[in-house]
Amino acid sequence: MMRRAFAALGVVLAVGAPARAEVPEVRFARQYSMGYLQFNVIEHEHLIQKHAAALGIPEVKVSGVRFNGPASMNDALISDSVDIVGGSPNGMFTLWAKARGTPQEVRAITALVTLPYMITSNDPEIRTIADLGKCRKIPVPSVRVSSPAVTLQMAAARLYGIKEYNRFDAATVTMSPADATVALLTGSGDVNCVMALPPYMQQQLEHPNIHVVASSFDLAGGPTTYTVAYTSVRFHDRNPKLYQAVYEALNEATEIVRTDVRRAARYWIEDSNSKLTEDFVTAAGSGPGTEWTTVPLDTMKQAAFMAAIGTIKVKPASWKDYFFPEAYGLPGS
Repeated sequence: MMRRAFAALGVVLAVGAPARAEVPEVRFARQYSMGYLQFNVIEHEHLIQKHAAALGIPEVKVSGVRFNGPASMNDALISDSVDIVGGSPNGMFTLWAKARGTPQEVRAITALVTLPYMITSNDPEIRTIADLGKCRKIPVPSVRVSSPAVTLQMAAARLYGIKEYNRFDAATVTMSPADATVALLTGSGDVNCVMALPPYMQQQLEHPNIHVVASSFDLAGGPTTYTVAYTSVRFHDRNPKLYQAVYEALNEATEIVRTDVRRAARYWIEDSNSKLTEDFVTAAGSGPGTEWTTVPLDTMKQAAFMAAIGTIKVKPASWKDYFFPEAYGLPGS
């Protein structure tokens, strides 16, 4: 009788006990260049967990995955396979315009960095922007939508007029920065020009037969934001406290990178399993024109250009159209 009573009590306790709440997760996605050092800092220093705890969220799982280009990252974001993406404004614009007004609409959280990347070449006859027509193959992270691809289109429009914006498109091929570097150094695959990103750009220029043709600042008509962090309206609206933790973590991580690039470089080397030295990566992340900042710089120029050539069907009226309200206090452009 007593045993039956205790057994019944055990059933009641088991049924009545509250289930352990599922730990929320933030899933990051980024590409292979150094334009996302904040993500490395956030993961190593547990900044989201820190800010989430201050907002009353005791546990958060943070994970990350890498992609070769913006198209596959955007697909993952749309399908809810990742939450926070690090990529070029151009890739973000494509998805913002396509999914605008739906739960899958994306907007930027913060900018990450303004930095120049370079067109490099192994061909001594290719020396200036005017020589780009001699480039046989130009590797980019993704044709037509990645930042290097759009920058080439902007250069063509400046040289030959807006109707000729796609003059160099036929030469572009999708290739990872690492593979593009190998192709340029070995002369394989008919590659004689590369849109080179840090730190691969610095690796290429260590070789005497590789030279700079032009910087992205030259091609685009001035400095502009290179990468942003972005997410879906769905994630922003359903997880207001978690989103706030992400926003604050990105701000803190940006300040860490700005003041201590070496610290961030160490994390990047570890996460990338890179053989590059800490000095080399630190120099690559703090070169001339590089500014680690959450403030978007001249992104409207890129968006307006993509709208003018029809890559996106909606022209934003302001940079605030494609950023979340938490960033509206920044002096963006």
